Amino acid sequence: MATVEVSRVTKFFGSTQVLKDVTVSIDDGEFVVLVGPSGCGKSTLLRLIAGLENITAGTISIGGRVVNTVPPKDRDIAMVFQNYALYPHMTVFENMAFSLKLAGAPKQVMEEEVARAAKILGLGQLLHRYPRQLSGGQRQRVAMGRAIVRNPQVFLFDEPLSNLDAKLRVAMRAEIKELHQRLKVTTIYVTHDQIEAMTMADKIVVMNHGVVEQIGPPLELYDRPANLFVAGFIGSPAMNMFEGRIEDGVFRMEDGTAWPLPPNGSGARSAEVIYGIRPEHLRIDPAGIPAEVQVVEPTGSETQVVLRCGGTSMLGAFRERISARHGEILPVLPEVSFVHLFDRQSGRRI
Repeated sequence: MATVEVSRVTKFFGSTQVLKDVTVSIDDGEFVVLVGPSGCGKSTLLRLIAGLENITAGTISIGGRVVNTVPPKDRDIAMVFQNYALYPHMTVFENMAFSLKLAGAPKQVMEEEVARAAKILGLGQLLHRYPRQLSGGQRQRVAMGRAIVRNPQVFLFDEPLSNLDAKLRVAMRAEIKELHQRLKVTTIYVTHDQIEAMTMADKIVVMNHGVVEQIGPPLELYDRPANLFVAGFIGSPAMNMFEGRIEDGVFRMEDGTAWPLPPNGSGARSAEVIYGIRPEHLRIDPAGIPAEVQVVEPTGSETQVVLRCGGTSMLGAFRERISARHGEILPVLPEVSFVHLFDRQSGRRI
C-alpha cells in the first residue's frame, strides 16, 4: 500500500489544456473517487498516475517516490479498465495469471496467487471457462482478479461499471467496496456517476474543465458544496436553484416570491444570490409558498413532483404519497437549515 501525491499537475494535448494545476493527496489505504462530467479530465488524471500519459508540468508521487518518468510497469499499480480487456482465447485462469507469467513467476506462485484472488472474488468454479462463457459481472470480476494477483500498491479503476446494467452496477459497486475493505489497498476510482461516488468513496474529488472544484468526504460535499457546480452535480435529484435578491430578511425571486433564509442568510454580504434547496428538503405545509403541479412521478419510496413557482420550475421529493393532478396548487416550504446560498457572480458558497 502507498500514498499518492498529485502536486500542481498540468496536462496539455497539443495546444489544448485538459488539466490545470491539479493537486490531490491520497492517504495510504484510502478509496478516492474522481468524479465529474465527460471531458472534465478525470480519466486523463488517472492515466497520468498510471504512467500511460506524460505530464506537462507538476509531479506525481507513489509511496513517496516521484514517478513522473517511471514506466507504468515499474510503478507497482494495477488498472481495471472500462472494457475489461480480457484475452478471448485464454481461460479465466490464464487471463488472471498473465501478468505473473510475463514477470517470469514460477508455476506454483501463479497457481497460489490466482487461487487466492479467485477465492476472494468467488471465481473458483470458473477458472477453466473462457470470457465468452461469462456474464458481464463475472468478466468484471476476472478483470479485478487480474489486478489483485499483482499485489499492487495502488488500484486504479477507470469507469469499470459503465458497461453493466443498472441492477448489476449496484451489486458490483458493493463488491468493489467490500473488496477494498478486505484488501485495504489504496484505490483511485474514476466515474461520471455521482451516486457511485457518494456510495463508494472515502473521499471525493469533484472535477470540472480540468480543475478540482472541491475535495472532501461524500456527505461534506452533499451538505456544504463549495460552489454552484458542486451543488448541482452532487445529489440526485439535483438541487433546485433560484436567482434573486436578499431583501428585508427574506430571499425574493425575480417575480417577488419570498422564501425564508437560513439562520446566517440575512447577514450575507451579497444581495444578489442564488438560493439552493434540495428536492428532499422541501415539505408540504398549509402555510407554504403556492406552487403549481406540472408532473407527478411516483417512485414507490417517494413521490417526485415537478412544480412551477413564480415562472421557475423546481422539483420536490416527498416521502408521502401525493395524488395531486396537473394544475393543482401545492403549498411548499423549505427546511431552512438545509438552504444553501451562493454568490450570483462568483458562484461560491456564501
